[in-house]
Amino acid sequence: MKKKLKIGIIGAGLNTRVKHIPGFQAIDGVQVVAVSNRSKESGEKVAAEFNIPKVYESWPDLIDDREIDAVCIGTWPYMHYPMTMAAFNAGKHVLTEARMAMNAAEANAMLEVSRSYPELVAQIVPSPFTFGIDKTIKKLISDGYVGEILSVQLTSHTGDFIDKESQMHWRLNRDLSGYNVMLMGIWYEALVRWIGHASSVTAVGKVNVNQRKDSEGKVSFIDIPDHLEVICNFPPGAIGHLRFTTITGHAPGDQIWIYGSEGTIRIDTQGVLTPDNLDLDAVTIYGATKNDEGLKKIEVSKEDKGYWRVEEEFVGAIRGQEPVVHTTFADGVKYMEYTEAVHKSIQERKTINLPL
Repeated sequence: MKKKLKIGIIGAGLNTRVKHIPGFQAIDGVQVVAVSNRSKESGEKVAAEFNIPKVYESWPDLIDDREIDAVCIGTWPYMHYPMTMAAFNAGKHVLTEARMAMNAAEANAMLEVSRSYPELVAQIVPSPFTFGIDKTIKKLISDGYVGEILSVQLTSHTGDFIDKESQMHWRLNRDLSGYNVMLMGIWYEALVRWIGHASSVTAVGKVNVNQRKDSEGKVSFIDIPDHLEVICNFPPGAIGHLRFTTITGHAPGDQIWIYGSEGTIRIDTQGVLTPDNLDLDAVTIYGATKNDEGLKKIEVSKEDKGYWRVEEEFVGAIRGQEPVVHTTFADGVKYMEYTEAVHKSIQERKTINLPL
């Protein structure tokens, strides 16, 4: 009888409960055997909800459990590095939530330790927003629909007018989030699947609300921008203008424009991220060549439509059935270097070349 693959969960936030745990439990021959959350009490609630037999108060104790073959790390970025290092050194396969780490140094160290254990699978939870259209966009570009890519414009609006009263969020705490800013890393990862990594960045950012109160009324000071503009050089010479903001009222929905010598593609992503889940069908493609009168909707064929299969890919890689594609540690290092380059560009007020 084939041995069951046993997985431990460290950090059971929303994405872990909505995607990872149900995803693993739906795969034949896979068992989620343990969970460790921020408190023993919260871990016990998750265990009761998903029928998980073991609850650990301490995450190192979960990693030390010899019964466990692989760990899924669902914590905030500040814990990804220490947990990943400990898991690899304990002989566990690792699936870690995005963003990969706090900074490029941590990401590079995680990559190096993963290479020291080639028999273990290393995977980062990928940027999922464009799963449904990735194959279609890559086909359009490779088939010459836009010709030579000249300009890429992305706008990500995750707010409205300035709101000074909302509570402090962990994404605004540099001690928990590192150099990660809003949804910058998520969208950058999606873009590079189509056009490749940037060779340089020039960025400006502003903190418009520099303090907020947490749930207990304690004031926390903020130095992570809530409005960010980045100019990139993409291969083979395209200029990118990427805007990320939480303070632009009445702004249009999230969009990506790819302008080329022969055609234009517009990708509308408003509504893809819902409060409780992802709606991959909310992403729509429009396009036109220079001989067309205007943009028209481009349908995604059934065979090209992608979907969420993160847990399936992780298990498939462990079983030797497929390689990790979304997302490798090597790609994670590249987007963490991009993230740090943006931070350096803001601080030093100059263009930063990549790789670092």
